[in-house]
Amino acid sequence: MNVIAKPTLLPWAPEHTGESVAPPAAAPAARAGGPGLLAYVLLPARLAWRQLRAERARLFSAMAGVMFAAVLVFMQLGFRSALFDSATRLLAAMEAELFLMNPLTTASFRPEPLPRVRAHQALALPEVAQAVPVYLAQSTWRNPEDGSRRAIQMIGFDVEAGAMHFEGLDAIMPALRRVDAVGFDTRSRPEFGDVARLFAERGPFEVQVGNRMVEIAGLVSIGPSFGADGNLVMSEVNFRRMVRERQASNTDLVAIRLQPGADIAAAQARLREILPPDVVVLTHEQLVAHERYYWETATPIGFIFAFGSVMGLIVGMVIVYQILFSDIANHLREYATLKAIGYSNGYLARVVMAAALILAVIGFLPGAALCVWLYDVVAGATFLPLAMTLERAGMVFALIFGMCAAAGLLAMRKLRDASPADMF
Repeated sequence: MNVIAKPTLLPWAPEHTGESVAPPAAAPAARAGGPGLLAYVLLPARLAWRQLRAERARLFSAMAGVMFAAVLVFMQLGFRSALFDSATRLLAAMEAELFLMNPLTTASFRPEPLPRVRAHQALALPEVAQAVPVYLAQSTWRNPEDGSRRAIQMIGFDVEAGAMHFEGLDAIMPALRRVDAVGFDTRSRPEFGDVARLFAERGPFEVQVGNRMVEIAGLVSIGPSFGADGNLVMSEVNFRRMVRERQASNTDLVAIRLQPGADIAAAQARLREILPPDVVVLTHEQLVAHERYYWETATPIGFIFAFGSVMGLIVGMVIVYQILFSDIANHLREYATLKAIGYSNGYLARVVMAAALILAVIGFLPGAALCVWLYDVVAGATFLPLAMTLERAGMVFALIFGMCAAAGLLAMRKLRDASPADMF
């Protein structure tokens, strides 16, 4: 009786019983990882792409769903990052190693008063070169064009101490010594008026801040934040003239500059020893982190942006799951046929996961390109530091891929229905 050998279909590519079969001539290449890798990854991906491409309308629907999720996550994370960057921009511009602050201060736009004498006490340490008091307050600005009023942030400090680094500050430093002279932030919201154009046409001119007329002596570049739509910089003396209700014995922040080569951690520890508990000593990084922590935890804004990102991922996952599930359901007979000729469940699962990865890639790329343009539009309209970064792009792609992978895992449950015994 003749024995008919079982045929081996594409012996180097699919799995028949969970084991890879390779002819003797191809064994060295399989051990080298060439055909084995091709069989494990590329062939399922090729089959997945052909299935997706077969129905163009469904493919474009899945792309639109993934793209929508990518755009929503990009925008939410971008807004969240812009919130923190703008909220800490003023503090990040301070060029000092250590800072003294009232422990009750929660955010820079509403500081608690700090005894000014703490700055003089800090100078007792030989490693402290300068202790610069910084004053922060908000007042009302009258638009020089239409007369409307708007709240503006005032920043007072010793302009010659070098504790602040704003673009344009060095050029107007001599002018800020004049009585009632201030520098206007050109990146302030347009509701304050076109001050840069007026300054170019008239030179220094007067505006009303609070109940006092002050002179716009020059322009600086800082940028708005969620706490302040615009900024004015001025000398310490002019700040006291404009905010007369403030006691001269108090300040809001003290920027401490150390001698070159001084140990920051050691100086911080010594200051904590000699100063009373009505003041905290923070490094520059700790000061910025303190401000960021307020916006993350004490306000609902950070939670809202994070929640929006999660909702976008959920919506995208549902769309991808529906596409993959319906694709499997429409090709159950084909999957059952593949099982009947020896393809394993693992191979079919990789086909589904490859389809999920393909959808992640082809949906993410146009979404990222669209968000680059949207970032420019939103940044121009809101004056917020909104720009695409490689780190954010990598994070969003990882989230989108995880979203599609989760949808693929859920859709793979339908493969259990692809039983050759039931189909034939």
